[in-house]
Amino acid sequence: MQLNEQQTKWAKETLERVSHKLEKVSERSKNKIPYTTVDGIHDDWSGKEKIGWWTNGFWGGMMWQMYALTGKEFYKEIAQDNEKKLDAVLMDYDKLDHDNGFKWLPTAVADYRMTGNKASRNRGLLAAANLAGRYNSAGRFIRAWNNRDGEHDRTGWAIIDCMMNLPLLYWASEELKDPRFAQIAVSHANTARDCFVRGDGSVNHIVSFDPAGGGMIESFGGQGYAVGSSWTRGQSWGLYGFTLSYLHTGDASFLETAERIAGYFMANIPESGLIPVDFRQPADVSLEDSTAAAIAACGLIELARQKVGESGSIYLNAALKMLTALTEKSFNWNEDEDNLLTKCTAAYHDKEHEFSIIYGDYYFLEAMMKLAGRELFIW
Repeated sequence: MQLNEQQTKWAKETLERVSHKLEKVSERSKNKIPYTTVDGIHDDWSGKEKIGWWTNGFWGGMMWQMYALTGKEFYKEIAQDNEKKLDAVLMDYDKLDHDNGFKWLPTAVADYRMTGNKASRNRGLLAAANLAGRYNSAGRFIRAWNNRDGEHDRTGWAIIDCMMNLPLLYWASEELKDPRFAQIAVSHANTARDCFVRGDGSVNHIVSFDPAGGGMIESFGGQGYAVGSSWTRGQSWGLYGFTLSYLHTGDASFLETAERIAGYFMANIPESGLIPVDFRQPADVSLEDSTAAAIAACGLIELARQKVGESGSIYLNAALKMLTALTEKSFNWNEDEDNLLTKCTAAYHDKEHEFSIIYGDYYFLEAMMKLAGRELFIW
């Protein structure tokens, strides 16, 4: 992957501006685990009721990326505080789920990789063991959410998001020299490839399996517009997730799958470079999701690193188009306010749309770090 002189200059200057802002933001939010902003100020999800939320590792991940970039100790201290607060989740079975990777790869595992902290290693391995325990051997998938009173029975559900959590299992196998964790990850990835990815390269969000017999039953629209639609964050999870499984395993089928999803995604990027919530949402709906753009950009940059010549340039240029559009049209450069991206949307049918969300900020920062060749490898 090779940026030209103009692209390199833009990436360097943008990362410098983001770094300057985050130094101020981190001081204001050092005792928080934010999810979004209220009137430009980070909220805090570190309390007892919200500590188990799936996004609660991304603030720590941003701080580790900033530590890797600057070497400033206070970023490490903030990240480690985030990590320790998540210990309450490790001791609560109902708060552990398929998203263990999102919580502990950017926190405990990042800490262990950077510092060799044995307590962090222990946290990561406990999270990995719990994630492995969600594997359904009949259906060859990792179960998604836990059941909650009054809601659907989710015993046989799997979701495309889980592709991004598999690296926790790959790491555990490497760390313990024990192949069983990676075997589970590969088995789930094979199932996702066969049951989630459609012929045109788009992906389902939720697939339901018979938890006893293992057969696929149906797919659901999930956080997208409808059954059979194309929730863009789900496309980006699949794009980046299969790329990561290829990086960890060398399995060419995962690279081919990632490229199929990437081809579909790139074909649907609007001229503006701003990504809708669902590629198949009604024509008169203009809702956007900046998080999908940032996540997809990370995946495309990684794909560009794997390819030489024109195909690599195509992936890189698509990532740059989205990142440039974000900085020009969907970014908060006000250093007195805490968020980076604007117009993030969690789900099409939610009541609230186009607000700031912490994982959008994380993946934007990671993408810019990748372009600069400075990122800490989290996944």
